[in-house]
Amino acid sequence: MLQIKDVCKEYRTNGFVQKALDHVSLNLRDNEFVAISLVVSSIMIGVITYISVLERKKEIGILRAMGASKRNISQVFNAETFIIGLTSGLIGIGLTLLILIPGNILIHHLANSQEINAFLPVGGAFLLIALSVLLTLLGGLIPARKAAKSDPVTALRTE
Repeated sequence: MLQIKDVCKEYRTNGFVQKALDHVSLNLRDNEFVAISLVVSSIMIGVITYISVLERKKEIGILRAMGASKRNISQVFNAETFIIGLTSGLIGIGLTLLILIPGNILIHHLANSQEINAFLPVGGAFLLIALSVLLTLLGGLIPARKAAKSDPVTALRTE
């Protein structure tokens, strides 16, 4: 069975293969960091939404007593998490665009060239906003369902 090490020995040219493998390894580590960050962020959104549900238990009870369905209650919290995701995605894109200004100045200075520019593609920006909204919605699903399932009589008794 052919292994990567054997291929590297066979095609080694001035350490190019090793540099390429190091680059791939570094990118994989970056992706692991991003994945962990996304999971932690989703969990934190869930915790924040759950705390919001606990703090608004009486409001949920009043809404349910007035005839709001379980689906309506769930939609309230889903709308909240949607707004949080959209806002945080837009803030993230805005901050990225602001950081690109000094980043490009530094790149131009270090490279002594105006031709090299860092930029955020429009499609990538929309993808990041969509990912932000999706992850916040996923993080808020369980607390929204818990809020919808709460008994209105019990919710009205609590303070």
